[in-house]
Amino acid sequence: MPSSQRSSLIYRLSLVPGIFIFLWICWALYSSDLQYQNSIKGTAGFNNDIMSAKLGKTVHYYKSILAGPKYSSWSLFSVSNTRCSENLGLFSSYSVRFFGSNSQNLVPPQQPPSWNDTPEQILEKTKRFLEKVKEQDDSIAALSEPTLENLIIPYSQWENERFRMINYLTLYQHVSTNPEIRNASTEAEKLLDKQAIESGLREDIFKNVKKVYEDNKDNDSLAPELKRFISKLYNAYRRNGLDLPKETREKVEKVSKKLSELSIQFNQNLGEQTEFLLLTKEELEGVPEDVLSQFDKQDDKYKVTFKYPDIVPTLKYSKNAATRKKAFIGDQNKVPENAEILKEAIKIRLELAQLLGYKSYAEYILELSMAKTADRVMEFENDLWDKLKPKAAEELSKMKQLKLQDYKERGLNIESEEAKNYYIWDHGYYNNKLLQEQYKVDEQKISEYFPLQSTVEKMLKFYETLFNLKFEEVTDPKQKSVWHEDVKQRSVWKMDDLKNPEFLGWIYFDLHPRDGKYGHAAEFEIWPGYFDETTGKKSRPVCALICNFSKPSKTKPSLLKHNEVTTFFHELGHGIHEIVGDTHYARFHGTATARDFVEAPSQMLEFWTWTSAELKKLSSHYITGDPLPESLIASLVKSKHVNGGLGNLRQLHFGLFDMTIHNTHDGKADVDKAWNSLREEVTLLKSGDENVRGYGSFGHMMGGYAAGYYGYLYSEVFATDMYYTLFKEDPMNTTNGIRYRDTILKRGGSRDDLDNLKELLGREPNSDAFLQEIGINK
Repeated sequence: MPSSQRSSLIYRLSLVPGIFIFLWICWALYSSDLQYQNSIKGTAGFNNDIMSAKLGKTVHYYKSILAGPKYSSWSLFSVSNTRCSENLGLFSSYSVRFFGSNSQNLVPPQQPPSWNDTPEQILEKTKRFLEKVKEQDDSIAALSEPTLENLIIPYSQWENERFRMINYLTLYQHVSTNPEIRNASTEAEKLLDKQAIESGLREDIFKNVKKVYEDNKDNDSLAPELKRFISKLYNAYRRNGLDLPKETREKVEKVSKKLSELSIQFNQNLGEQTEFLLLTKEELEGVPEDVLSQFDKQDDKYKVTFKYPDIVPTLKYSKNAATRKKAFIGDQNKVPENAEILKEAIKIRLELAQLLGYKSYAEYILELSMAKTADRVMEFENDLWDKLKPKAAEELSKMKQLKLQDYKERGLNIESEEAKNYYIWDHGYYNNKLLQEQYKVDEQKISEYFPLQSTVEKMLKFYETLFNLKFEEVTDPKQKSVWHEDVKQRSVWKMDDLKNPEFLGWIYFDLHPRDGKYGHAAEFEIWPGYFDETTGKKSRPVCALICNFSKPSKTKPSLLKHNEVTTFFHELGHGIHEIVGDTHYARFHGTATARDFVEAPSQMLEFWTWTSAELKKLSSHYITGDPLPESLIASLVKSKHVNGGLGNLRQLHFGLFDMTIHNTHDGKADVDKAWNSLREEVTLLKSGDENVRGYGSFGHMMGGYAAGYYGYLYSEVFATDMYYTLFKEDPMNTTNGIRYRDTILKRGGSRDDLDNLKELLGREPNSDAFLQEIGINK
């Protein structure tokens, strides 16, 4: 054989291993996508034609005064808060997405925020920002002939940028491990609030805004969102009292500043609280070893904080009634100084509302809601109360029997008052016992199938499929821009055009507790999205999910309880609402909807954590990788509405408490009675004559939900109606997912929520699905 031929043969043979490796990789990718495709086909109502045609998200804080009360911490003046590619199957879509990072080089066109500020830099940035605000306000006030071009366009652009800076500066207080940085951020919020109050009460600015409004209110040639912007801007100033005499406006400014101070102090106290209980192992009998191992030890006792991962399992698993009572009362009475702060805020809110010409603070707040009036809210809540009471009473009777049986089996005195009554601190324990014994729902066992990391990844796949998105995690430490090493950072892309994915924004996941961090679960807007008039391009949003799930232990990863899976699905829903939002103005972006609608999109997404096929795809045992067994899934789904009457009455009490203290006309609301006596009356659960002050840690009352907590149940009506209409028969229907994305999520608050709902549903929304879901006849 000539040497040239021999060399050619050797060269060809050398390619064989590489070819086999390449083919093996292709087959692995195909098998993986085929397996996922088959799992989706297992979904009830799967439509193969739709899939092949179409597959290839407050707690949000710190909006400007002029954007209205959207998650603002004290409501009036706070600044503190499609076309699809055709004929591509699932494998085609996911293969393109898999290779996208390399072949398409998905490089975000917008950098994320930097998180390297010192306390001094935070305050210096705040100072420079406030100077610019003053310059901008003065220039608008100086206009002799205000127009759309010289007032609205520059004002809206400046407002867009203002929201970015405010949200960014004030997030530090909720996430930083450095107390000096948190304090600087809190101080920045005080300065920003003060400026917002003063700016919102400038008569010279209002005069010019009013002129532009009067000139254009009947101009139907304007773009609808621009016309809405002008109307909202004018009404925000009007609602601040700019039509009132100067003496009244000065009083409004004074009480508004006081409300700001109270709100900031309340939330700072709550965020910085470090209280705890010291309990012996005997007192914690029944609490799983996995939970006990998380507690710090002090003098041979367990240190149980009032953070969720500590206090919730203590109440749920402790066999000792005295321990549960101690834990409940301790948790309710934490941050005692906040009780008086809320009481003072209630009085000042009424004073403010009446200065502005409203009978009550509720009347003032509800003017901008879907419900519109306090009478309508009370009618909704009282009607629901009447419907829930028979169901809840039946549930309570069964729980009393379960408690009595437990006392008998444990040889406890069944004639004691303790045995005969069912207390509020009993409910978590006996509800869990009911689920375990009668529904075979073992929360600890189920949690083994929801390790945090893989569960989050699977959730993101759900959102990718449903809304045609892609999430790309930043893993290179040199490229990450985060405030803590635990934080995950992802870019989000819209995949409607697979050849040209559209960058939508950045989302952060900060999921474990630490000292000084915000203590619950919420979505925070950092940068809103808007159209940048100066560059002619979209400025894309940035948001963060701040949660408090258990940390990994030495022997196990972080494992999510099923209710935590639902919570994360909910908060991620708010995040998606922010990320896919696409409005011209920041004030309408994402979750800037009516307060009694804003929870509906996230509440609707909770349904995906209660359907059999989706639970199977979400779950993966932390050791074996197996999904939840069919038997466990069936038990879990069956248990969804166990004690649902009692659960909804608990939510209803929060709403009625809120309306009781904020719908008063004379300021004589008995806050302690509304929290304790009203709770017994509404929830049917005894408090054992214990008067607690849990309202001192009821952050919603000083975090944007004052006179608005009813919205959680009110929006459930819309959430259930949307789910039943679009997704109940086919939860992973991408066609409906994209339609929902673009009709509800994309528009944010740029249109009336009711108009969006009617367009999506093809009719007026109603409560039929909601009542059916919770087991109540109309």
